[in-house]
Amino acid sequence: MNIEISRRRFLELSSALGGIVACGELYPLLAQETRPRTSEQVQGPFYPMLKPLDRDADLTHLRGRRGVAQGQIIHLMGRVVNLQGKPLEGVKLEIWQANVHGRYAHINDTNKAPLDPNFQGYGVQVTDAQGRFRFKTIKPSAYPTGVEDWSRPPHIHYYATGRHEALTTQMYFPNEPLNAKDRLLQSAGAAQSTLIAKVQTAGPAVKDMEPNSLIVTWDIILTRG
Repeated sequence: MNIEISRRRFLELSSALGGIVACGELYPLLAQETRPRTSEQVQGPFYPMLKPLDRDADLTHLRGRRGVAQGQIIHLMGRVVNLQGKPLEGVKLEIWQANVHGRYAHINDTNKAPLDPNFQGYGVQVTDAQGRFRFKTIKPSAYPTGVEDWSRPPHIHYYATGRHEALTTQMYFPNEPLNAKDRLLQSAGAAQSTLIAKVQTAGPAVKDMEPNSLIVTWDIILTRG
């Protein structure tokens, strides 16, 4: 199975997004400047023990099923670069997340929220020559941790494996009320900004994107890759 991005498809998307790319909102790392390494975050207890047979970059649809995942669709994209902004090709990215109800398809998740039989929950992508990646998924919901006064805000787990290093981290959404109380996000201290994505609604002019879906952009910065 080819899990690399189609360069032509990515350029088509960039063309459709037009001014967003032109003003640098999608890829702020195109400029060659030193940026802080993306903050490490714990893997958490829900990394898939048994990975699904369908593990591509589209988490909203399972092969062999007619249904689609519940929830607001997000188009998650970005680049993996080093500290100087050089793109890193061939970095393997694994993502996993809760569904729209805040539950993981994992044996250790005791949350009583329902599972979504049409949600993949886990995906894999390999960066292209420009360090780019793209996933289609849904925005996860918050969920209780079982610890008093602590619910986790919406987030997506990442595991990046390069030639020289690996990084386990989590991506968060901006302006979420639970961000300010999340113990894991707050543990990043001043590096919190490396964990929070940019989000905007896809407009009608954006080709091949669902109405009211979200464009979520986030870059991963490694030391060497």
